[in-house]
Amino acid sequence: MLKKHEVLSAVVDSGVVLIVRLDSPDAALAVSRAAVAGGIRALEITLSVPRALEVVRTLADEVGDHVAVGVGTVLDAEMAVASVQAGARMLVSPNLNPDMIRAANRYQALTISGAFTPTEIVQTMEAGADIVKLFPTEIAGPDYLRTVMAPLAHAPILPAGGATRENVGDWFAAGALAVGVGSAITKAARASGDIDDVTRAAADFLAAVESARTTS
Repeated sequence: MLKKHEVLSAVVDSGVVLIVRLDSPDAALAVSRAAVAGGIRALEITLSVPRALEVVRTLADEVGDHVAVGVGTVLDAEMAVASVQAGARMLVSPNLNPDMIRAANRYQALTISGAFTPTEIVQTMEAGADIVKLFPTEIAGPDYLRTVMAPLAHAPILPAGGATRENVGDWFAAGALAVGVGSAITKAARASGDIDDVTRAAADFLAAVESARTTS
C-alpha cells in the first residue's frame, strides 16, 4: 500500500489522474489495467461505475503497491471511510465537503477536492485538501485557470476533464499541477475493440504531458 506522500508523488510526477467512468466493472478493470500498462500511475474509479468499490479492491490488490488507486465522487465522510477500507489511497470529490477531507486525513488518504471560484479554491485549501480539483472545466479553459493562478499561484490545482493530447500543453502553461483525463484514454478502444489502443493512448498522453512540461 502506498503512503500518502507516495500517492502525491504518483500524481505530481506523472502529471495525470485517469478518470475511469464506464458502464460496467469488467470494462473499468480492463481499461484500468491497460492504462497502467501504458504508464498511468494514478487511477480514479468513479462511484458511478457499478460495484465501484469491488473494482477498487481488485486494483488495489493487483497494482496498489505502485499505482495510486482512488475513488471519485466521494461526497461525504461515510463514503470516504468505505473507500479507504476498499483499498483506495486517493479520494476525489466534485465539491467541498470538509468532513470527507477530515476522514481522509484521519487515514492519510490523498484528497483532490472540487472547487471553481477563487473563494471556493481558498476554502478548499483551508479545509485541508491536498489538491484542488478545478471543476467543471467545460466552461473554464486554460485562460480561466491562468487568471485564477495570478493571485493564487501557490494553489495546487488539477483541472478535471476535457484534457487532450492537443490541449494539455495549454493547461500546464496556465499553471496546472496535473490534469484529470477521461475519455481520451478510457474510450480509446471503443471503435476498434482492441484494448491495446487504451495502452497506446495512455502512453501517448503521458508523452504529451512530459513534452508540455518541458516547454512550459
